[in-house]
Amino acid sequence: MKNFRYSLILALGSSLSLTACAQTITLPRVGSITLPKPTSTTQTGAVTQQEAASGLKEALVQGISKGADQASQQDGFYLNNLIRIPFPADAQRVATTLRKIGLGAEVDKFELSLNRGAEDAAKSAKPIFISAIKSLTFSDVWNILTGEKDAATQYLKRTTTAQLTTAFQPIIQQSLDKVGATRYYTSLTTRYNQIPLVKPVQTDLNQYATGKAIDGLFTLIAQEEANIRENPIARTTELLKRVFGRK
Repeated sequence: MKNFRYSLILALGSSLSLTACAQTITLPRVGSITLPKPTSTTQTGAVTQQEAASGLKEALVQGISKGADQASQQDGFYLNNLIRIPFPADAQRVATTLRKIGLGAEVDKFELSLNRGAEDAAKSAKPIFISAIKSLTFSDVWNILTGEKDAATQYLKRTTTAQLTTAFQPIIQQSLDKVGATRYYTSLTTRYNQIPLVKPVQTDLNQYATGKAIDGLFTLIAQEEANIRENPIARTTELLKRVFGRK
């Protein structure tokens, strides 16, 4: 994290037209940093404020794209224990009871189809995230830099959750129907509700799957943000080399 912050501080500091002398500034959550005089990594001169902000955006786009792509692959949810969507919590007794009476295979099919629906819906997430990242202001960049370790993730939660929910719900419903999750769940709960003396369950499957899918995406995004902060992302473009490069 120190390397990531230090690199960006150098870039941001250069954009403020520092004099040839070193200057010491104090930043929240960073501490006192001595900024050397601006240095040029290319013939075009020191990194500008615009380049510094663009560099952070580019790094975030690459990191978030990686997380979204991972989630949207087959088994991206199902085989990832961090984000795998389980049987709805308020209907766990359904799964437990059905397994006891020999219907465990049906429960497994349902859970697989539930995760397949999330994986299908996750494909629509990346453009929403990228749009939010590209709209970052310089103030947003600074707040992310000097904020908590998940500042970028929290920013995306604030700015994209409502849009993701709106985008995901019809896709989730279509996906759940396509992969059979709705049919499996209706069949399982119908069988369960017919068992004498049990308390019937009524779960909004679409709302549950949508919420879990979005939670899973933000879990992956938080991982990628931590990676960006601890290990600056591969410098595959000239802009990233200029912004994150250190002499």
